[in-house]
Amino acid sequence: MATFNLNVNGKTLQVDVLPDTPMLWVLRDHLDLVGTKFGCGIAQCGACTVHLDGVAVRSCSVPVSAVGEKPITTIEGLSEAGDHPLQEAWVEHDVPQCGYCQAGQIMNAAAFLARNPKPTDQEIENAMNGNICRCGTYVRIRAAIKDAAGKMG
Repeated sequence: MATFNLNVNGKTLQVDVLPDTPMLWVLRDHLDLVGTKFGCGIAQCGACTVHLDGVAVRSCSVPVSAVGEKPITTIEGLSEAGDHPLQEAWVEHDVPQCGYCQAGQIMNAAAFLARNPKPTDQEIENAMNGNICRCGTYVRIRAAIKDAAGKMG
């Protein structure tokens, strides 16, 4: 075991875990931040997407020892009130069906819009490629991102 001080959603939190413990399990099992979901475990589906220093990463494939002092933002930290424009657009466009992938989708979209605040439909599709939705809500996801971009910009 080793002790890590992590900056998660603006708070410094300490965990004692093995250095190769994936960030996903630190967030879920040790910090009780269960909004981030386990999907495939091999960084292919995007359900576990969080921001590491503002960049969307698959938390299932990042060992806690690689985090260092970089801030981590989870879906719980995107907006304390749940009123981030993407979260509101998700509701307005009825995006969630089963809802399992939604936190990862929103976190990937938030990092993308931070880099590209006025995206085209094709840029949205390219950015979201790799975040898998088993319910197939891709058309509504794209519409929600486009709507949120308009409100944010």
